[in-house]
Amino acid sequence: MLYRQEIPTIFGKQPQIEWVQGDILDTALLRQIMQTDVDQVYHCAGLVSYAPQDAGLLKEINVTGTANIVNACLEKPGIKLCHVSSVAAIGQVKGKAYLTEDTKWDVNMPHSHYASSKYFGELEVWRGISEGLHAVIVNPSVVLGPAADWSRSSTQVFKYVYDERRFYTAGSANFVDVRDVVTAMVSLLATNITAERFILNAGLLSYKTFFEQVAGCLQKKAPAVKVPNFLTEVLWRAERVRSFFTSKRPLITKETARIAKKKHVYSNEKIKSRLNFEFIPLEQTIKWCCRELKQKQTALPELR
Repeated sequence: MLYRQEIPTIFGKQPQIEWVQGDILDTALLRQIMQTDVDQVYHCAGLVSYAPQDAGLLKEINVTGTANIVNACLEKPGIKLCHVSSVAAIGQVKGKAYLTEDTKWDVNMPHSHYASSKYFGELEVWRGISEGLHAVIVNPSVVLGPAADWSRSSTQVFKYVYDERRFYTAGSANFVDVRDVVTAMVSLLATNITAERFILNAGLLSYKTFFEQVAGCLQKKAPAVKVPNFLTEVLWRAERVRSFFTSKRPLITKETARIAKKKHVYSNEKIKSRLNFEFIPLEQTIKWCCRELKQKQTALPELR
């Protein structure tokens, strides 16, 4: 279905955006779209899930779907592709906390199904590059933005604080503003840069600090009870049992429990030096997200 309309976005109204509703597994549709007046493709479609039952779907969407996009782009010479991957696809080295675009993926290390799907999705892009495709890859950390539905994606962390949940873990996470992600993608395709990947990350915050900043903006009580590491190991096992008997998705998985304890820092030096790029400070991002979400309280029942 092809239609045109004006829609409100986080950047304001974007007039005459052309939307094509479809499926990245529909290869015929993708080829049809690429043969229209298209010279740049931003591949943002993907599934984020750490639920064990989504392993097959992650492979289908993040790997096969990406292969389909690449193949469609290859059929139209001159097209530029920007593929949105994730820092989850950046390799990790045991004992090394500072990670860059050049950190190698170690197949012998444990990886979540999500991380593996993003890594193998990237390999499809590199395969396209070897066949002549002009493409770049961006690897954003946890993307923060005031999504309309804050029961989905990373916006759930704001809902967690809004609901005045009590618990937090000792780990840290890397975050980036969605506006920086968009700006970086557009800026990269405006250059002749190809066959490279770029980490998009504004910085690292402990969960405690992040929750405290969000709570201050939302005027809520911050989570104050620290969950010991041993207890998270108990919780994900209990959730796995509950999920098995109820057929419901686990609230915490082995992967999310262990990710929460990590303190990796993803370097943003490459894009800063290549594009003279400056990231929005995370404190400003958090305030922006909270302000936008608070404004939606009267319009969206789920925020109440």
